[in-house]
Amino acid sequence: MGANATAPRGAGRNLALATAAFALTFWAWNLIGPLSKTYSEDLGLDPTQTSLLVAFPVLVGALGRIPAGVLTDRFGGRVMLTVACFVSTVPVLLVGLSGGSYAALLVSGFLLGLAGTSFAVGVPFVNAWYPPARRGFATGVFGAGMGGTALSAFLTPRLVDGMGLLPTHLLMCAALAVMGLVCWTFARNAPQWSPSTEPALPRLKGVMRLKVTWQMSLLYAVAFGGFVAFSTYLPTMLVTAYDLAQTDAGLRTAGFSLAAVVARPAGGILSDRVGPLKVCLTSFFGAAIMAVLLAFEPPLEVPAGTEFVLMALFLGLGTGGVFALVAELVEPARVGGVTGVVGAAGGLGGYFPPLIMGAVYQARGDYSVGLLLLALTALLVGLFTLKAFRRTPQPR
Repeated sequence: MGANATAPRGAGRNLALATAAFALTFWAWNLIGPLSKTYSEDLGLDPTQTSLLVAFPVLVGALGRIPAGVLTDRFGGRVMLTVACFVSTVPVLLVGLSGGSYAALLVSGFLLGLAGTSFAVGVPFVNAWYPPARRGFATGVFGAGMGGTALSAFLTPRLVDGMGLLPTHLLMCAALAVMGLVCWTFARNAPQWSPSTEPALPRLKGVMRLKVTWQMSLLYAVAFGGFVAFSTYLPTMLVTAYDLAQTDAGLRTAGFSLAAVVARPAGGILSDRVGPLKVCLTSFFGAAIMAVLLAFEPPLEVPAGTEFVLMALFLGLGTGGVFALVAELVEPARVGGVTGVVGAAGGLGGYFPPLIMGAVYQARGDYSVGLLLLALTALLVGLFTLKAFRRTPQPR
């Protein structure tokens, strides 16, 4: 049976539009990470300062998902996707104008996190378009929009080399504005969607009281947080640990992100078939093994390259599996609010690792301790998942 066989007419178009908007805003969200070497050299930054600069956009992108999810339940995905694109143009422009000042970059990078809130808009938007049996597929395909980080890692350094810093950011502003117009003109909310009339604060409190909200937040903090941390900090890590040029580090980071992007819809589709619990367990235990192997700093091309790609595949599977589990356990009227909180946890999960990795590298000259901490965290969360959700109904 096809993916859209029981979905309303227009589901595929709206899924494609949401995915495209998500990819573009995620590119904008990750504009600073691929240029970390440039900023570090131009401004004379130490590893801790560089990691703080790279991590700052993740903070607002994480916390901003909570109100974004609640507002999506109230105003719908069409309005909120449009707003996310237009609002993101402001911090993108400010980042382009701030390249000569570390303080200005921190402030504009902090605001750049607004672009990362689009995730909490898109999940409930596409979730409403598909029946329960296909929501793993829908949220998985939408989640592939996190490939915007791969586009950023690959293209941003090259665009800056060819056009300059400010023109590159102006081009991104124009692309975001066009995408906002496209979303407003062509996107539509699902036929059965209706706006939530419950006041935002009580609604948010209700979501916070749900046990499943905090359980899913823990899982997503590791799966998506790990992906975000690697996507933003891997260029810096490859430059410092393996002495790569910025463009070469960007190319390899793009490969990492692309592998996770391919794995995310696969995680959603596999969740529809074998159940999200098995997918999540594969993700966490697999990521733990890869982190241990990478802690030994293997040679770059074959051992390390393969391990980084496998790490991306495991994390990507987990991001798809977690939201398939959300779709199973949360009633549709609360998906937006729960998505906002869970998405925030995922973003925060990606905020702290770059800070830890920068501090570890500055203190020890390598990343082994940080990677072993990741392995331990993934292992413990995998064991928690096995205990907490072993009675979750599995597809027949």
